Amino acid sequence: MGRRLGEIVPPGTIIALNGELGAGKTVFAQGVGLGLGVRELVTSPSFVLMNVYRGRLDLYHFDFYRLDEEDELDALGLEEYFYSEGVALVEWAGKFSRALPPARLEITITRNETGGEDERLLYVSLRGDENMEFLKEWSKQCCF
Repeated sequence: MGRRLGEIVPPGTIIALNGELGAGKTVFAQGVGLGLGVRELVTSPSFVLMNVYRGRLDLYHFDFYRLDEEDELDALGLEEYFYSEGVALVEWAGKFSRALPPARLEITITRNETGGEDERLLYVSLRGDENMEFLKEWSKQCCF
């Protein structure tokens, strides 16, 4: 599903990922990277806070997990990345959701308790009034 999203996501999209440890946020981010044509392995930026990957569009991959204070975000220069021609993907976005632009795609990943160990449920919501027509195509491809 992440790969399919990466194939059609337009420039300037912000993807806010949430879910418990081990839910699959980084795996989803890897899929988005594949869809964007990123050739290197997308890894969790838990310790460096952000990784940049080059593809059809640049992927700015953030991870807020290790941050404790919203003030720590100032050093990252988020505005530069959020309002660029790339795609900003933020893991653990809910920790500091006020720091995110109001127009974004929010995805929460949970384990499917009634399914197999590798099954996940994705809860997708739109924030703001941004035109996200590409989501109709994504939903057709992913059978929502």
